[in-house]
Amino acid sequence: MPRSAPLSLLLATALAPVAVAAPAKVDPRIEQLLGELGKVQSIESVQISPDGTQLAWVVHTHGKGSIEVAKADGSGAHRIGTAEPGSCSETDIAWAPDSRRLAFLSDCASGGEHKDLFVIDTQAKAAPRRVAALAGVAQDLGWSPDGKSLGFLYVPNGTRRASAVYAAKPAAGEIGVDGLEVQRVATVDAASGELRLLSDAGTYAYEFAWAPDGRRIAYVGAPPPGDNNWWVAKLYVQNAQAGAKAILVLDPGTVKGSLHGLQIALPRWAPDGQRIGFIGGLMSDQGSTGGDIYTVPAAGGEPTDLTPGTKVTPAWFAWTGPQRLLVAQIRNGQSELADYGVASGQASQEAVLFTLPASIGDGSAEMAMSLSADRRRVAFVQSSYAAAPEVHAGELGRTPPPAVTRINAALKPGWGKAESVEWDNEGRHVQGWLLYPTDYDPKKSYPMIVTVHGGPSAAVIPRWPGVGFGGAPFSALGYFVFMPNPRGSFGQGEAYVQANRQDFGHGDLRDILAGIDTIEKKLPVDDQRLGLTGWSYGGFMSMFIPTQTERFRAVVAGAGIANWQSYYGQNLIDQWMIPFFGASVYDDPAAYAKSSAINYIKQVKAPTLIVVGDRDAECPAPQSFEYWHALRAQGVPTSLVVYPNEGHHFVDPDHQRDVLQRALLWFGKYLPAAP
Repeated sequence: MPRSAPLSLLLATALAPVAVAAPAKVDPRIEQLLGELGKVQSIESVQISPDGTQLAWVVHTHGKGSIEVAKADGSGAHRIGTAEPGSCSETDIAWAPDSRRLAFLSDCASGGEHKDLFVIDTQAKAAPRRVAALAGVAQDLGWSPDGKSLGFLYVPNGTRRASAVYAAKPAAGEIGVDGLEVQRVATVDAASGELRLLSDAGTYAYEFAWAPDGRRIAYVGAPPPGDNNWWVAKLYVQNAQAGAKAILVLDPGTVKGSLHGLQIALPRWAPDGQRIGFIGGLMSDQGSTGGDIYTVPAAGGEPTDLTPGTKVTPAWFAWTGPQRLLVAQIRNGQSELADYGVASGQASQEAVLFTLPASIGDGSAEMAMSLSADRRRVAFVQSSYAAAPEVHAGELGRTPPPAVTRINAALKPGWGKAESVEWDNEGRHVQGWLLYPTDYDPKKSYPMIVTVHGGPSAAVIPRWPGVGFGGAPFSALGYFVFMPNPRGSFGQGEAYVQANRQDFGHGDLRDILAGIDTIEKKLPVDDQRLGLTGWSYGGFMSMFIPTQTERFRAVVAGAGIANWQSYYGQNLIDQWMIPFFGASVYDDPAAYAKSSAINYIKQVKAPTLIVVGDRDAECPAPQSFEYWHALRAQGVPTSLVVYPNEGHHFVDPDHQRDVLQRALLWFGKYLPAAP
């Protein structure tokens, strides 16, 4: 018997990133489709000036951001900044209270090594003024109410963007100790450029907000490492001074009632400065915000749930008066804006301003939008399956504001029509989105690909696709595409979000199967030609579902999880698991075992393509290796592709394109659109 290689060497060899070779076969239709998807220009950081007369936004060309400013109706749009579009990146814009000065971050002067803070007077002809050089990673600019300083989140000497979805630092040294990067709340004096670090080095800050008087800040923070601990973050208040002591206002881990053990996000001071509102709920990654709206005294105390039992999911809000809120919420897979009145510790929806079968947000955060100081005008980015992203702006009222840009106006859908599908299962109302095949003929029979969204605390809301993983491209090649929002999703209240706690892959699978049955009763979907795909939680479901049913004939699993028990010790974000599973894997291994695909692996028959980034901190590559190895041992056709230097969210355009191309080719081989 030959001497075996050391285990460490075998693992190192298996996980070593390699150059990703393009698929051998190239379908010209796929090449054309990818080319069309690549034409969309993303729009971020839409901001309306406080006086409501100007707009600013960031538009990306070849992955590089440039800033444009226009009048409130979109006219007179022109670029401002320090370089030509596509040569460097200028982002993170913020209007000053005077509605003249616009702050932004730029890496143009440094050649991409770091970002500098600039301010430009939009009503003068002077060039932007560099206020400070930031030797680290900065984001989320926000002026103080008096307009004298700029606050932001800052990682001094940071080497990577602060987010668990981006590529993890290569593991080296003492894990969790060496090379730890801490994001802090910082300010820069707008006149002198003096940098001050406000929050302490022992707290990783995720979000912050200025108090109305500018003398205090509120922020959500937790002990580092920041990638892991957002799920146990607390709310703090401190004076807006370097070295000031932070006061713990709220700890979800110790409070009583509905917020206990859940997550908090989006701190917002009430106009009187005595209360802080926030959203609390069972959430997935930071930025996937949804739950109930709460308030807590700024000096600390028990929180008040303003929206208990609501059947929608608030995802963003702003105070519009001492007892009034403007709330962006998800309802049944659609975006909605509503007015709420606050009285006697409860917020009541008084009017739905509008509901859209589209995604809205500021382009950087889902559902977020920009309001003028008088709260009468609004601006945001909107996109859907029918319309590519554009800036929408106008009076805040019962009519959705119109598009005021034509950045992507030339783009037309290359996929079929979108339709909301609703059904009931096990006493719950469920919703999802269905894309018809392009050139749909009701006399023909079609295959259908089911795409399960990530999260699970998230929702499928119509949006224009780019070159990345998504459902619309499958429709363009002749498939029905079903994108369900089963239990665990945003859109029907917090009880619905929490309905799959300690039950991953079981109840939500039954919801999905019932949705498929509903569609097949109405449309010519061939039940013998069903495909399955998804990313993140959807990747887990793409691995787990074939162990529970043989209805799916081909699968593409992106950044999935094969074994919750081994996953617990491999990932870098284990804090998220206890709110969902109820206990650690060491205290309740059975809760993890019942949802682990690897425990039912002998049931899998469907050919499966598996893709993952080699530096994924959220769904580590060993999970994909484990699933691929098990399928290969069972003789199931399978392929594993590992992408070098990618995290949970792929950033390399070539890799984004390659993943989608491989998925399209995989279904083309094992689940062809033509019978």
